[in-house]
Amino acid sequence: MPEAILDPELPIIDPHHHLWDRRTYATPTVTEHPFMTAIQPAPRYLLDELIADTGSGHNVIATVFLECGAFYKADGPEAMRPVGETEFVNGVAAMSASGMYGDFRACAGIVGKADLLLGDGAKAVLEAHVRAGGGRFRGIRNSASWDADKDVLGPLNRVEQGLYLDRTFREGFRHLGPMDLSFDAWLLEPQLPDLTDLARAFPGTTIVLDHVGTPLGRGVYEGRLSERFPVWRDSIRELAKSENVSVKLGGLAMAFCNFPSFLAEPRAPSQQLADEWRPYIETCIEAFGPDRCMFESNFPVDMGACDYATLWNAFKRLAAGASADEKTALFSGTARRVYRLDV
Repeated sequence: MPEAILDPELPIIDPHHHLWDRRTYATPTVTEHPFMTAIQPAPRYLLDELIADTGSGHNVIATVFLECGAFYKADGPEAMRPVGETEFVNGVAAMSASGMYGDFRACAGIVGKADLLLGDGAKAVLEAHVRAGGGRFRGIRNSASWDADKDVLGPLNRVEQGLYLDRTFREGFRHLGPMDLSFDAWLLEPQLPDLTDLARAFPGTTIVLDHVGTPLGRGVYEGRLSERFPVWRDSIRELAKSENVSVKLGGLAMAFCNFPSFLAEPRAPSQQLADEWRPYIETCIEAFGPDRCMFESNFPVDMGACDYATLWNAFKRLAAGASADEKTALFSGTARRVYRLDV
């Protein structure tokens, strides 16, 4: 039986979700890999599916789309092909902004992909995204996720070690701040010091750490979440000293973390999710403060542990002791400010 919705009137801006049809951007050998099925449990997640989730009981007023390699252009210069994703998402956002689906505003902000290893050549790609975004384009994400144990990421082993430290990458990164664009960072817990170094090198650029830095419980890290927690905590506290960095509270339902709730049957209730995730969420809020933290769904990826309504119930349980102002920041205010949303 579905859980009752907690605090159903609380406004939510979901600052991290994807849209995809896996057939459009991945080869069969990748999409059929069992690990990819675990981390991408919904083969199709487009506007209809997003509306069904955001309309499942919580007061979700707007969302931010995060790049996921979907709907790239089929031809043209390789560097420009990710602009197709922004074109597609802007169309989805325009559909939602028509009001035909109610007051909810899907994809009010768009975070795309531009390969910063292009160095100064990345600027032209960023400019193309801005043109394609219809006033909604807010920044980019480049994943630096890497581990020496290839079983940790499976088919997602796509970058070399030390991306955020790379000189050419930083030549591309330097264009973000002057263009008022933000940077979403996805990396794994042992790599957090790389992001701290990047944030200190570019204090004028807004950086968002995705998924609380992805604690690891897979591959050589299996069964070691508790052991690694102090290492993760110290890295988070050091990163939080850079005031240009905010953090997304979520992504803990992913396969990489491998909490007991992942793929559990029967599905874990929101109280179990809150109990499992509490040390990570509370550490981030303590380190960054509510005004630099935002709860995220990471859907449909986090469908691996729960449905959308249960996920937000878990977050509301975690924020139960917060003040009204703190809840506003955590559930909508930080996302509105960081992504400059007029909703």
